[in-house]
Amino acid sequence: MADWELRPALAADVEPVAELRALVMRADLERLGRYDEHRVRQRLRDAFEPAHAWMIEVGGDFAGCVALRPAQGSYWLEHFFLDPRLQGRGIGSAVLGRLLERCDRENAEVRLNVLQGSQARRLYERHGFTVESEDEVDVFMVRAVSSPSRDGASPG
Repeated sequence: MADWELRPALAADVEPVAELRALVMRADLERLGRYDEHRVRQRLRDAFEPAHAWMIEVGGDFAGCVALRPAQGSYWLEHFFLDPRLQGRGIGSAVLGRLLERCDRENAEVRLNVLQGSQARRLYERHGFTVESEDEVDVFMVRAVSSPSRDGASPG
């Protein structure tokens, strides 16, 4: 696995993250008939809160983003995007594991939504997320609080 780290997000990070979102989500959104060149970026700009986000860096370079937005005793996992050239190397799993370990220490469940048919759903299921509800576009998933030794794996 590549050497990675998280750093707190800054307001100036919004545009690189918006571009990465458009790249990462394009195939799934096109498959669902929902891709819009402007909207895919604007939705990120409208929802990006640097106080709850981290930039993923690999070798000191921007590689992705992830956010945990607090919501009534739980968190929403949002804006989890990784450069496609780095996917499949264990980075996303390690980042997610670290964040979930933090949520477990806080006794907080985690929610997210993923597009129907997205390959990311398998990653979430491996980390204990289960389907809460779904519609024709989104799958809403939840992960209950877990003990740190749940699967014996180290998150990071």
